[in-house]
Amino acid sequence: MKLSPRDAIAYLKSPDPGKAGILIYGADPMRVAQKRTTLVDAIVGPNGDAEMRLSRMSGADLRKDPALLQDALKAVGFFPGARAAFVEEAGDGLAPAIKSALEVWQPGDAAIIITAGALPARSALRKLFETHANAYALAVYNDPPSRAEIADEMAKLGLSNTPGEGLDAVHALAASHDPGEIRQTLEKLALYKLNDPTPITAGDVTNCAPATADAETDDVINAAANGLHSDIGPLIRRLQAQGTQPVFLCITALRHFRALHRAAADPGGASSGIAKLRPPVFGPRRDQMIRQAQNWGVNKLEQAIDLLIDVDLGLRSSARAPQMATLERGLIRLAMMGRQR
Repeated sequence: MKLSPRDAIAYLKSPDPGKAGILIYGADPMRVAQKRTTLVDAIVGPNGDAEMRLSRMSGADLRKDPALLQDALKAVGFFPGARAAFVEEAGDGLAPAIKSALEVWQPGDAAIIITAGALPARSALRKLFETHANAYALAVYNDPPSRAEIADEMAKLGLSNTPGEGLDAVHALAASHDPGEIRQTLEKLALYKLNDPTPITAGDVTNCAPATADAETDDVINAAANGLHSDIGPLIRRLQAQGTQPVFLCITALRHFRALHRAAADPGGASSGIAKLRPPVFGPRRDQMIRQAQNWGVNKLEQAIDLLIDVDLGLRSSARAPQMATLERGLIRLAMMGRQR
């Protein structure tokens, strides 16, 4: 049977002991591993591995000995409690061995957990679980985690005082970072807020977020938007050393100034306009963008957008002028424009 991603949130935390097993598959090994870890913890508990109630085997192991999985299902452990048999990196070639294990499974046997990479619709392994009356198939997509999944992960780490602002900030961060980085951010946040009873804010999330080249890209664009022309040169050279492309920087700057223009032109004011942006903007970045939209105003922002479009066209033309120098000059002109009253 197919298990929908929405139903999977509850099932992985509280699996049905009457089901023989589940196939978890997807293109991103990190996302698949997270789902599998949640399920294994729910079945065998935190001490399951130490109490030898969890049998692990690779797809290669099962290929060499097709009876290995059946043996793991029927093995009687020394410690009481539920058991699980886990096969990682499975492929269609293992479908017959896994089918045999599903056929002999009985209540009280170890739960079967199979993980695999991306599987096409015609996959024998996928069809085996999707058509089985007593097993599930869960497809893991490369979508950002939902708010419910993030809230659940934060609760596991003891981050219970999480109002809408903090949860929204993590949710927005998850749209542009992989699951491993989000997990590390939440772990840092748990240490950051240790013994701190105050609610988690967007600023707390920003302080714990991974440092990336995107942050330095934001720095140079904000320098131009804030009129800090002397900061642009050093920041540009640092990004150039990292291999950042001028066209990418220009497009990012253009996107930022267009967002400011939408905010400044909003009938409810810049604050209302920033609140309507998608993806949403939170914390210190939100406050900064509100100030920038108010300081520039609609007319000057239109001039800034025209300037950036001209720079972008110049970067894409056949002109032989150094591209990063052309962009740097354009951003400095922007910064000087922003300082004019």
